[in-house]
Formats: sequence, structure tokens, C-alpha cells
Amino acid sequence: MYKRVLLKLSGEAMAGDNKTGINPGVVDSITEKVVKLVNMGIQVGIVTGGGNFWRGKNGYKMESTTSDYMGMLATVLNSLAMKDALVSKGIKAVVQTSIIMTQIAEPYTKRDMEKHFEEGAVVVFGGGTGHPFFSTDTTAALRAAEMRADVILVAKTIDGVYSADPKVDPNAIKYTEITYDEVLSKNLKVMDASSIAICRDNNIPLSVFSLHDTENIVRAANGENIGTIVK
Repeated sequence: MYKRVLLKLSGEAMAGDNKTGINPGVVDSITEKVVKLVNMGIQVGIVTGGGNFWRGKNGYKMESTTSDYMGMLATVLNSLAMKDALVSKGIKAVVQTSIIMTQIAEPYTKRDMEKHFEEGAVVVFGGGTGHPFFSTDTTAALRAAEMRADVILVAKTIDGVYSADPKVDPNAIKYTEITYDEVLSKNLKVMDASSIAICRDNNIPLSVFSLHDTENIVRAANGENIGTIVK
């Protein structure tokens, strides 16, 4: 159904049951499914969070911009791991970062991103937006808009969008479909408000699903509503 997708992964997803760091088994399973997408002719961009290494100030009394830059660097660690796993499976992959670090990755440009997609490569976007005070949710929305993605595949630890946290409220209602404006007005924790607004303004739907079964990545990319569609 989709020809070009942006896969948004949380840093916690990269850690799996380990909770912190990178879980090689999880990365291997995720990248196996990305390989399936590439072999289906789907162009794939990936944005990862960095919460498996650094989240907020982690209890330190730290200036906010310093903490945010540390979080950006954490996303680069995850991006390099994703790229390495894809390359080991015979898939061309490139890391582009919003912060220049040419020894390990390319600086992000839309022109080079398009060239890589045309050559069949997976593009992994690291370093967040390159600016403090913006989350990797916003990065995902921005990159999806720039690459003209058909959909953002939002892989989470729960199986969709709920009216409340289902881990806390047993009466929480799961939505199969919901609008951007409803997400904003109900303050639902899908992605942050700025990223939802970007998706709404650029008409980019979100497919929100659980990563507990990584095959869900393929199902969602095929257009199956296995969780919640935000549009």
C-alpha cells in the first residue's frame, strides 16, 4: 500500500527487556523486517529515540540544552547500530545526522537523502533536529514531511492509541482510528503536540502499533490497521 515510509522507534524499543543500552536480538529482529520492506520495493527512513542511553537530565542538575545535546548523541549511537545491522544483512544503509560528524555519518541534506532512496538504500536519521527543545517525535515528523513519506510507522510498547494509559487505567478505551485534532484536544500521548501538528499540516497519517511482534512493521507497511490510524 505504501511506497515510502518513515519508521519511528523509541530508544526503549532498542533496549528491549534490558531497559538500557542496545539489545542485539531486538535490533536484529527489527532490521530483518526492514529488509522485508526493502525487498517489497518500499523506501524506508528510520528515526530512533535515545532514551535507552539518556532521557531528560537523568537526575543531574544540568543546563537543559546540554542535556538535549546528550540526547541527540544517544540517537546517533542507535542509528549506527541500525545501519550496521542492515549492512550485515546485505542492505545498503546510510546514517545522516543533523549535527555534523563526518567521520561516522553524513550531514543531513534532502538532496543526498533522495539520492540514497533512489539507489535503494535505507536512510537512518540521527541527531534529532539538531536543535535543543525538540524531541525525536518532531524529528520524525519533519523528516517524514521532507521525504514525502506516505505514512509514519510509530512502533510503541503498547498496541495503539488509548483514551488513557492502559497500564494504569483498566477502563482505557483503544481507538482504531482518530483524527489529529482529536489527539491534540484530548492530549493523547501518541507523539508530542508539535509533531502531530506537522503531520496534520502535511497530511501524513500515523500507524501506531506494538513492537512486541516485530512482524507488525511489515503488516503496518502493507496498510493493515493493526493498532490505531491517526489521520
